[in-house]
Amino acid sequence: MAGPPASETRQRLRRAQSVTRAEEITKDKKKIRRSQPDKPCHQPRDSLFSWSSNFNNFTGLVNWGFLLLTIGGFRLLLENFIKYGIRIDPMQWIIVLTGEGEGEGYPSLILLAYTLVPILLCLLVEKGLSVEIIAERVGMTVHIVNILVLVLIPMVVIHVRGTAFSLIGATTVCFSYCVLFMKLWSYVQVNMWCRNLHNRDSSKNGKRRRSISIAQLQREDRESADAPNSKYDKSELSKGLVKYPDNLHLKDLCYFMCAPTLCYELNFPRTERIRKRFLIKRLLEVIIGVNIVMALFQQWMIPSVKNSLVPFSSMNAAKMLERLLKLAIPNHLMWLCFFYLNFHSFYNLVGELMYFADRNFYCDWWNSNNIDTFWRTWNMPVHRWCVRHLYIPITELGYSKTTASMIVFFISAFFHEYLVSVPLKTFKVWAFMGMMAQLPLSFISKFMEKHFGERLGNTIVWASIILGQPLCIMMYYHDYVVTNYGDILVDGTLE
Repeated sequence: MAGPPASETRQRLRRAQSVTRAEEITKDKKKIRRSQPDKPCHQPRDSLFSWSSNFNNFTGLVNWGFLLLTIGGFRLLLENFIKYGIRIDPMQWIIVLTGEGEGEGYPSLILLAYTLVPILLCLLVEKGLSVEIIAERVGMTVHIVNILVLVLIPMVVIHVRGTAFSLIGATTVCFSYCVLFMKLWSYVQVNMWCRNLHNRDSSKNGKRRRSISIAQLQREDRESADAPNSKYDKSELSKGLVKYPDNLHLKDLCYFMCAPTLCYELNFPRTERIRKRFLIKRLLEVIIGVNIVMALFQQWMIPSVKNSLVPFSSMNAAKMLERLLKLAIPNHLMWLCFFYLNFHSFYNLVGELMYFADRNFYCDWWNSNNIDTFWRTWNMPVHRWCVRHLYIPITELGYSKTTASMIVFFISAFFHEYLVSVPLKTFKVWAFMGMMAQLPLSFISKFMEKHFGERLGNTIVWASIILGQPLCIMMYYHDYVVTNYGDILVDGTLE
């Protein structure tokens, strides 16, 4: 029986060789198609929004989103001005920042001056430990009691004499004591590491190393700078470094207390000079930034926060959501301004004045694809302290990384609650619960990043920042009003 015609065979072969995926068409077939007289204009291409297209230039859409966000923000700002008028009053900022409502004798200043006591006590104990006048166990017990009492003092004093403290004064005291707590912890732990190594070296050598003065150190630094081309071995290069126990003097401790870091070192990286132009820029940014933050708070946030009182009291879910979304934008803008003002402008200003060379105060947290990455990158001084003085020592004791992470988050949650509840004199657990909620949220963000891509993980991080903070603010404001003024809404509450 005769077979099918040759033309039909060619057609079947052509159908069998057709492809469903664009990348399967070879270059040879492309050349053949281009040589045809029909002048082909099609080629294997994917739509730009397809993942397989590898297209990533969305600059125009980013500009569109930024413009749309700007227009929306301007509309809300205009609505705010029309509804409430101009509420910005710089004189009120000065009154509040200088201690409005501060009782007689300015107790906030007294508590701030009292911080010299635990600092000097810590230095005296370390000196006693270095010359073995104080036993190791006794000295560490005194350090622990000193640091714990440091945290408890604001809680007790502000609770007992709550009406004598202004909100700004109490907040400043709590923040300063938290910073001092972490700095003294680091100072004690680092000196303990150095002391243990120093004692081991001394026991091997059979004698203690002769201490040197600050003047000798400065003279050696000048001599090494005058001879940059000379060759030194490792021991000669280390002569200019401060070694334990030569670091145990008041000047060294005061420098650490003023430096923009929470982690103590015997030899901080130092700059050679103060850049005046850089310093002036950071100073202007601090002055302008403070005014912008205060203006946003006074004009935009206060009315939105006050308006959330009625919905939270009546538990009107729809109205609560509306107030939450309305507060999210001004709160987020103020948070971004505060981040730049604090972590870039202020820290660089202090670092420049202190000749402090390590300016890595933050990393690219805005690119974080999960919650863990965000907490590791947005506040580098605290992150370094947690890793160096909590996470690594806990894991070295034999505990798992998960346990160490939970302990770090627990302590961080405690201090977040401490910085809010103590100044407000309203002891709730919203900030604590918000920080502990970061643990399950971390698993969720990692799951989304792994299964749905990094972009969705980054979106979850931004959503938690934008919506989590205003929710916490409104809850604390509601509880503060109910606690201090009763469960009654006074006339004149902003609508």
